[in-house]
Amino acid sequence: MKQMHLAAHFPGVNSTTVWTDPRSRSQIDFASFEHLARTAERGKFDFFFLAEGLRLREHNGRIHDLDVVGRPESLTVLNALAAVTDRLGLAATVNATFNEPYELARRLATLDHLSEGRAAWNVVTSSDAFTGENFRRGGYLDRADRYTRAAEFVATARELWDSWTPDGTSRPFTHSGQHFDISGEFTVPRSPQGHPVVIQAGDSGEGREFAASAADVIFTRHGTLEAGRTFYADVKARLAKYGRQPGDLKIMPGVTVVLGDTDAEAQQNAAEIRHQQVSPQNAILALEQIWGRDLSSYDPDGPLPDIDPDPGSSLVQGRVRVADPLAVAAKWRALSEAKGLSIRQTAIESTARQSFIGSPATVAADLEKFVTADAADGFILVPHLTPGGLDGFVDRVVPILQERGVFRTEYTGSTLRSHLGLAEPVWKS
Repeated sequence: MKQMHLAAHFPGVNSTTVWTDPRSRSQIDFASFEHLARTAERGKFDFFFLAEGLRLREHNGRIHDLDVVGRPESLTVLNALAAVTDRLGLAATVNATFNEPYELARRLATLDHLSEGRAAWNVVTSSDAFTGENFRRGGYLDRADRYTRAAEFVATARELWDSWTPDGTSRPFTHSGQHFDISGEFTVPRSPQGHPVVIQAGDSGEGREFAASAADVIFTRHGTLEAGRTFYADVKARLAKYGRQPGDLKIMPGVTVVLGDTDAEAQQNAAEIRHQQVSPQNAILALEQIWGRDLSSYDPDGPLPDIDPDPGSSLVQGRVRVADPLAVAAKWRALSEAKGLSIRQTAIESTARQSFIGSPATVAADLEKFVTADAADGFILVPHLTPGGLDGFVDRVVPILQERGVFRTEYTGSTLRSHLGLAEPVWKS
């Protein structure tokens, strides 16, 4: 029976987090990270996943107060979590555009040693000049070049990790390429996993190709079973050209879960969460991100603006831009007119949907269906509360998955690669 993989995403830098809930706690206090990580390990999850932001985002010239990147640096947090967990994988999001291979390879290898083989690197890229202003090479990469640098970055890091032999002998390294020209000796011995697990987050064609060539896990999103199956088949089919097997890359979409004692209660809970996620202020902010205009004078309970978006706007800085504002605005208008929705109602319908809603038994069955239908190999759960948003899933859904025989009852190995069923990388001399 195909086994499911599960990971926990620490919430915060996204629109799903509900800051106003009285159960919401600090994004910086180590106790928050520890609570969620211990919960994930209690549930026998594969890994704990931290996102990262490199600049405080701005909206209309001010810090975006509802979605602030107010979080400590990922690898530092995970090194601390290595001391309070035993088996849980520890995945850090680190940008391949604004880092250097030697320094990052050392930090990741160090985490792999301290955790005894549980480190992972979620490789992300950036072509955002606004974020790049924080760095010496700010904004220097064209969007088309970001994956070229990332691919060479990962390959270079692996050369550094392989510069120590399995028996503990250090050898000099030399790498000369388009983006990096380095040589010397790597200071950290080969780590317990050989190479930390590499995760790639991306749905674009170039992101899929990069994942097929270099990643162990792809973090994606798709809303329906059919969309998931299409994505799964496409990515798995790309592996052969790189000499890889289907099991060498795990596909794990990010999902949200809302539970209730019954399916009807879960639907009611989901509606309440959506209203918390899209407050009146959030609705206007969501609208401004598409329209690129100051819409603060509009009533969230009134109709959508009758003016067109400004495609060249710089109102929002530091987040992924809407690819086609005019098309998105037209879609929102059509939805609003068809259902008679206000600005807030349209934003709720368009931006705040949960992936799996139902009783624990319903959610367990739906998750299993996605995995057995080859729409996913597992899931990265993104709760809406910090830090207790995973508690109900671990207490109520995981036991059902275990009873169904699709999820482990105990860890059988000590490394993240063993949890994911990935072979240790072959050492390259």
